[in-house]
Amino acid sequence: DKEHINPQLISLEIGHLSIRTSSHFTDMAFYDFKPLDKRGREFDLSKYRNKVVIVVNTASKCTFTSQFAELETLYRDLKAKHSDDIEFIAFPCDQFGHGDPEANENIQTFCAVNYGVSFPVLGKTDVNGEKAAPLYQWMKNEMPGLMGIRRVKWNFEKFVIDRNGKVVRRYASTSKPESLKPVILKALQD
Repeated sequence: DKEHINPQLISLEIGHLSIRTSSHFTDMAFYDFKPLDKRGREFDLSKYRNKVVIVVNTASKCTFTSQFAELETLYRDLKAKHSDDIEFIAFPCDQFGHGDPEANENIQTFCAVNYGVSFPVLGKTDVNGEKAAPLYQWMKNEMPGLMGIRRVKWNFEKFVIDRNGKVVRRYASTSKPESLKPVILKALQD
């Protein structure tokens, strides 16, 4: 009857929509995106071609904010040994508990003064929802989280991008930056 809804058809249809909406990213690589910097200008990721890149959504007022110091330590350690082959990029995000309500300039100052952050911190970025940055839409599609969940769950989720511009690993917020090192080193060797 018309009032009976078949849950199998709904899930199939949802799956179909998911595939259809993300298919325009199929042939893209990390380097094809141009997110916005702190001044709202395009930040051309193609300058990181042939580098391993760590992408992190960050927040300056979050239980994981102390990871800035750990990220900076890992970044400096890797830059000392692989200076031309590695880069980290932070994307401030205010979607989780309003963890980054400040203006872009204030976020930059906070990161530099409190944690000595020397890697690029771009403009505030939505990582989920209708206004999610295309880069984040692509990364989530390339490397879903646990149980196939695509959405970013919280601040300080980390994506490792290899030299070919493909996502090779995704880490939860609870993963300490140092835990990324084996995957980063392997990507640097490939």
